[in-house]
Amino acid sequence: MIVVAGLFAIGPANAQDYAARDVGGWTVTASRDKLGCFLTREFERAGGTTLLLGLDVDGTNHLSVLNANWSIKPREQMKLNFRLSTGGYANHIAVGMASEGKRGFVTTFEAKFPAYFASSKVLRISRGDVPVEQLRLEGSGAAVAELRRCVWIHKVKIAGGGARKDRPDDIPTDPFAPDARRPAR
Repeated sequence: MIVVAGLFAIGPANAQDYAARDVGGWTVTASRDKLGCFLTREFERAGGTTLLLGLDVDGTNHLSVLNANWSIKPREQMKLNFRLSTGGYANHIAVGMASEGKRGFVTTFEAKFPAYFASSKVLRISRGDVPVEQLRLEGSGAAVAELRRCVWIHKVKIAGGGARKDRPDDIPTDPFAPDARRPAR
């Protein structure tokens, strides 16, 4: 889960496949590795809270929330409560991270989370009795729809053989398989 920080890096190569778009007050962007996309929004408050929701081509999702005032340490694990308009997740594991001068956490949810996020008006996060953040999610429905479109574009490219080849031919597809052998040249 900690490796997810790379998911949120924006690079110039992304413009070739999917140009960043502003949708409903959110920014939707492709990940640098072209294996997913994310939406992000900055919230004006002390420390400037940043919310990122990433979605990978394999359907996994990653939610990160960061703030310059927070003291959480990278890799620190904690249980947080996440409450959306239509339900929530109690004592959900999150892992500390740092990015661009801010600290926060990253976590994953089941595959339906982006739909719940899209249909909610607010996301409330707490650490036990201590409130962490309360974020209004206006425009998230349109942003999640665009997020899914961005992911679909990358999924189609991968399925059609458009994925970049960054693995040498002499490395097996599954080097851990019982019958793994070095491919013939």
